[in-house]
Amino acid sequence: MRSVAITAHRGASGEHPENTRSAFQAAIDLGVDRIEFDVRLTRDRQLVVIHDDSVDRISNGTGVIAEMDLAQILQLDAGAHIHARFSGERFLTLTQTLDLMPGSMHLNVHVKATHTDREVLVPLVVAELVRRQLLATAFVTGAEANLLTARRVAPQIEICSNLPVSRCVAIGCRILQPANGITTSALVAEAHAAGIEVHPFYADDAAEMQRLMDCGVDGILTNYPRRLQALLGAPSL
Repeated sequence: MRSVAITAHRGASGEHPENTRSAFQAAIDLGVDRIEFDVRLTRDRQLVVIHDDSVDRISNGTGVIAEMDLAQILQLDAGAHIHARFSGERFLTLTQTLDLMPGSMHLNVHVKATHTDREVLVPLVVAELVRRQLLATAFVTGAEANLLTARRVAPQIEICSNLPVSRCVAIGCRILQPANGITTSALVAEAHAAGIEVHPFYADDAAEMQRLMDCGVDGILTNYPRRLQALLGAPSL
């Protein structure tokens, strides 16, 4: 079967608390090709790995990330809402997350910056990737304004978007991450003709995974990487 890159969305988040050590470690242990995670800026200008703009859905606390200090966020339980066995799971900083990753792991770093913090958050994330010499294995994802800011800071950094193919070409984006629902063979062919890889977001059931593979995608983001491995016939570790 043709090789399709497996990206663990927020780690193996279908079976573990998203964007946490347990989710990332599970994905690493499975031997996935890529791990996707989200980065936000706290009130005291620290980098925390959280998708939502608040902690309400994903912890035992409440509050908006941009209005909380990192110390407050790191005290919260980020796992008990999933299952008692994850009780005591904590959120991670960007530093902790990158420290956890094997050197060979490809990283899809979703920078969740807004107009209020873009000029702080994006440069801080890019600077850390550059400092760690990760530009060969890491790229940034996000809104177009965030991608353009990242390129301004580090022109050589790879960027990933869900923009139309023509716009990807215009801004030098070589990785397209379209919603799975709009991913068709025609879209994949258009992207490939422009030299752009296609990694849809996302697919969790076998039927949709297979449909995307039949469209010719280069990879798939999934919350259940083990399922995609099984479909691809790859042995899970």
